[in-house]
Amino acid sequence: MATSTHLAPTGQGLDHKVCYRAVRSRDRRFDGVFYTAVATTGIYCRPSCPARTPAPGNVSFHPTAASAQAAGYRACKRCIPDATPGSPEWDVAADVAGRAMRLIADGVVDRTGVEGLADFLGYSSRQLNRLLVHRLGAGPLALARARRAQTARILIESTHMGFSDVAFAAGFASVRQFNDTVREVYAASPSELRGRRGTGRDATGGIAMRLAVRTPFAGSALLEFLARRAVPGVETVCGTTYSRTLRLPHGHGVVSLVLTDQTSSGTAFVPATFALLDLRDTTAAVERTRRILDADCDPTAVAEAFAPDPVLGPLVERQLGLRVPGHVDGSELAARAVLGQQVSVAGARTTTARLVREHGQEVETGVEGLTHLFPDPAALSRLDPAQLPMPRARGRALVALGAALEAGDLRLERGVDRDAARAALLAVPGIGPWTRDYVGMRALGHPDLFLPTDTGTRDALRRLGQDPGQARVIAERWRPWRSYAQMYLWHSLTPAPRPHEET
Repeated sequence: MATSTHLAPTGQGLDHKVCYRAVRSRDRRFDGVFYTAVATTGIYCRPSCPARTPAPGNVSFHPTAASAQAAGYRACKRCIPDATPGSPEWDVAADVAGRAMRLIADGVVDRTGVEGLADFLGYSSRQLNRLLVHRLGAGPLALARARRAQTARILIESTHMGFSDVAFAAGFASVRQFNDTVREVYAASPSELRGRRGTGRDATGGIAMRLAVRTPFAGSALLEFLARRAVPGVETVCGTTYSRTLRLPHGHGVVSLVLTDQTSSGTAFVPATFALLDLRDTTAAVERTRRILDADCDPTAVAEAFAPDPVLGPLVERQLGLRVPGHVDGSELAARAVLGQQVSVAGARTTTARLVREHGQEVETGVEGLTHLFPDPAALSRLDPAQLPMPRARGRALVALGAALEAGDLRLERGVDRDAARAALLAVPGIGPWTRDYVGMRALGHPDLFLPTDTGTRDALRRLGQDPGQARVIAERWRPWRSYAQMYLWHSLTPAPRPHEET
C-alpha cells in the first residue's frame, strides 16, 4: 500500500522538512516509512519516539533500518524502531527495490546468498548492490542482516529458546555472528535483551510472536473472509483463531493467528504462534504470515482516498481498516482460484478438500483439523483431468497450471515481476482475466486490481445504486487502490458474497 504521506525516497534522501514535521508531531503513521538518526546520541528511532525531539541540524533520515545501521547508528532502546510494520512503499513498489525487499524479508539471501537473489531478479550481484544502495541506502547483505537482527530480537524477547536456536532460527550462520550483530545493532547482549523483556514460550511449545500492523485493523472481517474459504485439512478456524499448515523451504509448519479488531492509534500487534519442523524456516514463516494480514497496509491512506467517494465513502466509514487478505503460497492460491471458477464458495471448499485428502501430503501438526499440506505443483501436474470431480476443462486448467509452475514457466512468489507473472498466468489454457487478477490481488499483493465481472462485485454495485455494466468505468476513480475497493464491495454484501465467478 502506498502511503498518503508522500515520502518516497529519491536516491538515499528523504524530504528533510517533511520528515522533521512528522517527527515533531510524533505521527505514528510514519513508523516504518522512515527512520530518524540522531548524530548527538548515535541512535536511530521511529518517528513517533517519545524522547525529546532533537534539533533539526542533528538528525538525518533513512528509508530503512539497514541504512541507519550501515551509517553507524544503534537502535533506540526506548521506541524499538524495528518493531514496526514494514514501509507501505516497499510493499506496493513494483520496481526492483520493492521486489528485492520482499524476497529479503522471505529469507532468500539467507538461503541462496546475494547471488541467488540477484539471479532471481535478473541482475548481477554488483548491479543489484549498486541499485539497492542508491534506492534504499543499504545493499542486500546489510538489508538481510537488519532483518536477521529484528527476527533475533523478537525471538529473544518473546521466547525462552536457547540463544543457539535463536541464532539459526533468525538466519545467522553462527552463534558468534549472532552475538556480534545483536550487540552492534541494539547496544546490548542477547542476555540483556532477554532480561529486559523476556516472556516465554506458548503453552503448547510453539514460538509465540506478535506481528506488527498499522491501525485501524479490521481483524474480524479478515477472519470472516478466511473462515468462509477455509479448506478442511489445510485450514481451521476456532473462535477468533485462524490456523493453517505451511509448506516451507526446509520442512512444514503451522501458524495460528488471533484475529480481532484493533483500533488503538498507530501500531498494533496480532498474536501469532508458529510450530515449525525446522527453526531455519522462522523468517520465511513469519513473512508469509504477514502477507495474510496485509501487514504493511496503510489503512489511513486508503480511508483518505475513499472518503470523498459517494459509493465507497460510507462503506469505509462503517468499517475502517479492511485488508486485502494475502496468502502464504501463490501456487496454492492459484490452484484454489481455478477450482473456484464458476462454482460457489462452499462448492469450491468441498472440491478442494477432496483434492487435499487424495493428493496432499499428510503431516503431523498437533492441531485438530490440520492434517495435510496443499498439493504442490508437481502433484497437480500429474493429475488425470478425467478423474477429477469437476468439468473436464477446469481439470485440464488445473493440471496445466501445475505443469507451468513445476517447469518454472510461471512463478507466483511475492518478489516476481507482477505484470510478467499475470501475463504468464493468463497464458495457461483455461485461466481467464478473473482468475489472473484474483491471484494478482491475493498472491502477488497487487494493490490496484479490480474484478468487474465478479458476481459479488456486480451484486454490491447494484445494491449501492450503481450500474454493474459500468463497473470498469466506476472503478477508474478508485485507482491506485482498486484492490481495496474490491474488498469494500465484497464486505458490503449481506449475507456473504455469492460465488466468485466470471459472468
